[in-house]
Amino acid sequence: MKLNPENLNINLRHIRALDAVAREGSFVAAAKRLGIVPSALSELVRHLEEAVGAALFDRNTRPPSMTPLALTFLGETAPLLAEMDKAVTRLRQSAGLELGVLKIGASPSAISELVAPLLADFLAERPMVHCLVHDDIAETLAQMVIEGKLDIAVAGRALQSPDLAQLELMRDDFGLACRADDVLAGARVQLADLKDRVLIGLASQTGTQQLLADSDLPRWLLNTRINAHSTIAQLCMVRAGVGVALLPQNAVNLFNDPKILFAPISDFQLQRKLYILEPKKRGLSPLARAFVAKIRASRVE
Repeated sequence: MKLNPENLNINLRHIRALDAVAREGSFVAAAKRLGIVPSALSELVRHLEEAVGAALFDRNTRPPSMTPLALTFLGETAPLLAEMDKAVTRLRQSAGLELGVLKIGASPSAISELVAPLLADFLAERPMVHCLVHDDIAETLAQMVIEGKLDIAVAGRALQSPDLAQLELMRDDFGLACRADDVLAGARVQLADLKDRVLIGLASQTGTQQLLADSDLPRWLLNTRINAHSTIAQLCMVRAGVGVALLPQNAVNLFNDPKILFAPISDFQLQRKLYILEPKKRGLSPLARAFVAKIRASRVE
């Protein structure tokens, strides 16, 4: 609908001025309610009357009374003022981190070790805030951050993109995930000990598998007999006694399951890094900015 240019001369301040006079019964009390001097209120009413081309007050009465035209206008605009007040309140609450939805992506091990404990405190302080947590591999999470489907993500190093910023948060060592009753549990493990073991690897597009592939790990350890899509699937198979897996320590301790142990490997040194993934060309929401600040503060402590 095309706007009437003459209507643009009337704004919210004019409507609030008229509404305040109706509520308070006098210009002096209405001016006090609005936080302005009576002369400024009179000027607003005069300007409004000029814009509509008719008197809105009968000045022959003391105090001046509203004309039927003004009362009809107030009846029509009262719902608009009420909805505007609600909208502004919601806007202030969102800006003040009281309302909104925080959309976080994270690798499963990052959720357990880092995101979940911080999120529990963050949401406890903001009972009206909702949160979406999406777990996946780093490459998928990075793309979702770039596309705006997620505010931020916490994961291993992802794709290189001019649209993505990656800030290192923490590191953990690779080692062996095995059952607690495995002969290697508690032993001084070497790579040669894995020669005749069933190895459970990850899909080639995952960050963990790419780290292993780029390391000096013997190639025969990369030709795993079983490949899983996720760390969770790997750990489930380790727990069931299907085989063993090369994983970062925080990933092995994902569920603090006493039936799954992490064993360091004496002749293999490799670390996995976790990063905050943020959009470069899009500003963070106030909620996301506050949560990122909480993550960074936790790493400093």
